[in-house]
Amino acid sequence: MAALRWLTPRKRSATARSVLAGEAAAEAALAAPAQEKDDRAGAPAFPVVGDPHAAAFFDLDNTVMQGAAIFHFGRGLYKRKFFQSRDLARFAWQQAYFRIAGSEDPEHMQEVRESALTIIKGHRVEELMSIGEEIYDEYMADKIWPGTRALAQAHLDAGQRVWLVTAAPVETATIIARRLGLTGALGTVAEHVDGVYTGRLVGEPLHGPSKAEAVKALAGAEGLELSRCAAYSDSSNDIPMLSLVGHPYAINPDTRLRKYAREKGWRLRDYRTGRKAAKIGIPAAAGVGAVAGGAAAAMALQRRRR
Repeated sequence: MAALRWLTPRKRSATARSVLAGEAAAEAALAAPAQEKDDRAGAPAFPVVGDPHAAAFFDLDNTVMQGAAIFHFGRGLYKRKFFQSRDLARFAWQQAYFRIAGSEDPEHMQEVRESALTIIKGHRVEELMSIGEEIYDEYMADKIWPGTRALAQAHLDAGQRVWLVTAAPVETATIIARRLGLTGALGTVAEHVDGVYTGRLVGEPLHGPSKAEAVKALAGAEGLELSRCAAYSDSSNDIPMLSLVGHPYAINPDTRLRKYAREKGWRLRDYRTGRKAAKIGIPAAAGVGAVAGGAAAAMALQRRRR
């Protein structure tokens, strides 16, 4: 932290928040119960095999999962009457925006997270964890990209640890990691006192530079050598994290990341189908009309039930 004194006050504050968020995410990840080791044999397809100093780090939204985990989580909370119809409409629009943009706009994502923090304030952590398990089955399980899931499993079969690294709440990320059989998850840490959410974050959302700080903190605690590790993401916002490791991969990349990856000679993989999807970053036949139409139908059905 000593180097921070050479930065301007504004940059120093932002950097300090990133470091705090990263360290909090690493601490939360290491405190979570360990996953059982998967002893299944397989033919590893990666350059670093059976190396105790190697691991793989996967972004979640649009890399492992179609869309954003926090939006799917919001749908589940609405079903359980955590908020009102107008909030559902906002979540539907935000999800449509995310799918069309194919990347994360910081201000847009900040608005979403602030809404989520307001919704969970006063609720118990154990309550949200229990609900999160149900929501995964209802809305998330069928949104996992099979291709990315296979990449993660190949790392596991090669004897490597695999971590999710996401701006989603660490509780949600931990559930997803456990369901996929991964080692664990680094996610945004929401403050809680005596098991009750306060409505504030520890540091800032685990986004951009904060992800890199979290990976560095975890690597230090786990004895990993980043030059032997791999990282995967769809977003140019994750270039700091991708640049840390020796084996970066662009998965379903946005336009900026695709260009950057080509310039750097990074590997690219795209599991979306159709030329349109490749250009704008959404699954084929899943444009804003489909998303908005589905939201409108849900709203209409809700009105009929009143």
